[in-house]
Amino acid sequence: EAVTSSMVGVTAMRTWIEPVVAGSQVASAFYDTALLLVVKNYYNQTNATAPSHVLEDAQQKAVSNFYIIYNLVLGLSPLVSAYSLSKLGDRLHRKIPICFPLLGYLGSKTLLLLLILLGWPIEVMYGAAALNGLTGGFTTLWAGIMALGSLGSSESRRSLRLIVIELVYGLAGFLGSVSSGYLFAGFSDCYQEGSVLVGCSIACYAFCLLYSIFVLTVPKSAASCPAKANSVKEVGSQLPAHTGAGAGAAGSSQPSERSSSTPVSPSKLTIITLFVAAILYDLAVVGAMNVLPLFLLREPLSWNAVEIGYGNAAGYVIFITSFLGVFVFSKYLRDITMIMIGVASFSAGILIMAFVQWTFLFYIARAVMLFALIPLPTIRSMLSKHVEGSSYGKVFVLLQLSLVTTGVATSTIYNKIYQNTLNWYSGFCFILSFLVGCLSLLPLSVVAIKQHSTTGSLQILTE
Repeated sequence: EAVTSSMVGVTAMRTWIEPVVAGSQVASAFYDTALLLVVKNYYNQTNATAPSHVLEDAQQKAVSNFYIIYNLVLGLSPLVSAYSLSKLGDRLHRKIPICFPLLGYLGSKTLLLLLILLGWPIEVMYGAAALNGLTGGFTTLWAGIMALGSLGSSESRRSLRLIVIELVYGLAGFLGSVSSGYLFAGFSDCYQEGSVLVGCSIACYAFCLLYSIFVLTVPKSAASCPAKANSVKEVGSQLPAHTGAGAGAAGSSQPSERSSSTPVSPSKLTIITLFVAAILYDLAVVGAMNVLPLFLLREPLSWNAVEIGYGNAAGYVIFITSFLGVFVFSKYLRDITMIMIGVASFSAGILIMAFVQWTFLFYIARAVMLFALIPLPTIRSMLSKHVEGSSYGKVFVLLQLSLVTTGVATSTIYNKIYQNTLNWYSGFCFILSFLVGCLSLLPLSVVAIKQHSTTGSLQILTE
């Protein structure tokens, strides 16, 4: 019995996706810091002869323009492959949408290392972003991770399970961000600046890929509620029509009696409304976080590599506080209430960020955002309760593609707004994110009202 119990324990441990989440996020934190500082140094050298006050503005605009193109390529290229890889994951093997993106990460990060060592032009990173995206990128990887996390959890524990994955993601990002500044600056005397940091990032991605191929096993699907059968059909036949091209084939096997004149069912309305809320909230977050690194590099803060590392680490603390929030709130509150608390937390924090003039105020703004992570994983949890396990990958990647597509447009728009308001009011983008965050509360209110009315009806029927 002891041997059998030990084997069961080992088998259960092999279903843990957390090592991949932690390793890939440490690698990503290393890479993000390295890329930002390599790009900054590149444009510093390009404009080295300019006066200091002119140099800072020119550097800000050059770095901003680089990230506009980089984020466009990084965000749009997964549209080619993400849905197909996730569909293959649903039909053939769950590890496909995890291993392919990790392989792409290895290749794209290696290009940054070669750029540093061989002195290639910074435009090489556009090719690295394309390679990353064409192999699925974060869009496919995160959808695959969420699918595996949902498969092995019951409906009652799913919100907590997904936020645990987010917690591991955040803790790994915190550690990676804190150490990234030191790794970048600490070895600059012995090696070319950034080479050690990027090398560590590549090593972490290699570990994740090897773990995924040789160790990770797919968990058995937890028992799902029979009441989901009808909503699965609705998602397969209707949801792709609202989420973009290339997804229409998902509903081809649905019964022919469903006509376009059929009224929107409660579950379908919930799914669509949750998609709208997730997109609006992500728009607010992505827009603000895209300009935040540029905001930190210029006056009045003018942070160096170590301070940027600490600032990024402060952002990852919300993964801990959001986990604790879900752990406590889930015992007393509905999912939709937790989501609205998270949105309010982010909106208040980003409004404070708009008026940051001193370092301590930046950390106060970050502290107010303590529950900002709750909305998206909880929305995914709510969506998973309306579909069967065989559709998790497809639905999650459709949500992720929707977020990425709007995020790319948001990144471009926010960077341009930041450039145009740079000398007028550099915190204007944060005020804009506050307004969009508040706007996302409207569709969430619709879901809350619908759930309240449904609960009231059930109570009347019971009585």
